[in-house]
Amino acid sequence: MIVRMWEARAEPYGVADLITWVCDTALPEFEHDPMHLSSEVFSSTDHRVVVISKWRGNPRALPAPPATLLARPPHSWDFTQVDR
Repeated sequence: MIVRMWEARAEPYGVADLITWVCDTALPEFEHDPMHLSSEVFSSTDHRVVVISKWRGNPRALPAPPATLLARPPHSWDFTQVDR
């Protein structure tokens, strides 16, 4: 399993709209992909929106959000589980 963390910093006025875009536009694009297991969306008090998605293989990228909502471009990182 691969976990992708996608993070974007929204403009202060754009947090709610960025969350709406993630939930209504970005995530539905790959939720029916057989390699997609699940996704969760989080927000923070410093205007960040984070998506944690779990995949059976190579994760698909989220589409580019509307630039007018962003304070800076999004970043993403992939993780694999550590056996301990």
